[in-house]
Amino acid sequence: MKRHILLTLALLLCSVVFAQTKTVSILGDSYSTFEGYLTPANNFVWYFEKYNANQTDVQQVSQTWWHQLITKQGWRLMTNNSFSGSTICNTGYNREDYSDRSFVTRMSNLGCPDIIFIFGATNDSWAHSPIGEFKYEGITKDDLFSFRPAMARMLQWMTCRYINTDIYFILNDGLSPEITSSAKTICQHYGVTCIELQHIDKKSGHPSVKGMQQIAEQVVRKMKGEK
Repeated sequence: MKRHILLTLALLLCSVVFAQTKTVSILGDSYSTFEGYLTPANNFVWYFEKYNANQTDVQQVSQTWWHQLITKQGWRLMTNNSFSGSTICNTGYNREDYSDRSFVTRMSNLGCPDIIFIFGATNDSWAHSPIGEFKYEGITKDDLFSFRPAMARMLQWMTCRYINTDIYFILNDGLSPEITSSAKTICQHYGVTCIELQHIDKKSGHPSVKGMQQIAEQVVRKMKGEK
């Protein structure tokens, strides 16, 4: 009987701890990818288990910014829907239609997490996607091929869809002035915290092991600064 009571108490304690553990989902691009950890699994990857030393020094998933962050905070990963090369809007490189991989297309596939990190706009900047006008109402399908209305649509939809979820937008350093200022303005409009990265170490334009650690540290500092 005593053993049964102790086992019951242990199970109850575990259920309480599990219930208090926050879950995290990521909507990202190449910076947040790692082979074998993406949903859907066929999303394009930049960081592989068999890494290319000429491309990156990131060798293990534990070196990614999100793995470090989640581990140190005691959270659980729910969904990592990151897609290498993806843009927020539907216009990608060489003016190709990226509707199959854009952030506005993938934003509905994140589960039901407590926290969402959106880490994007890098490819919109690099691909020179159309910037468009600031538009917060009456956004059309055609508007989604430009950055500003696409990002507005994304944040408007996500803040309504993911109720009681803390949403953070991580903004890369070194992007075009238009993309940087526009992302910050749209985040402010929807009350989404923008974490603007500074001086991230990179190799081939992507975070190195040092850069990944810098990202994780800067995200934590920004989140703690809100409390």
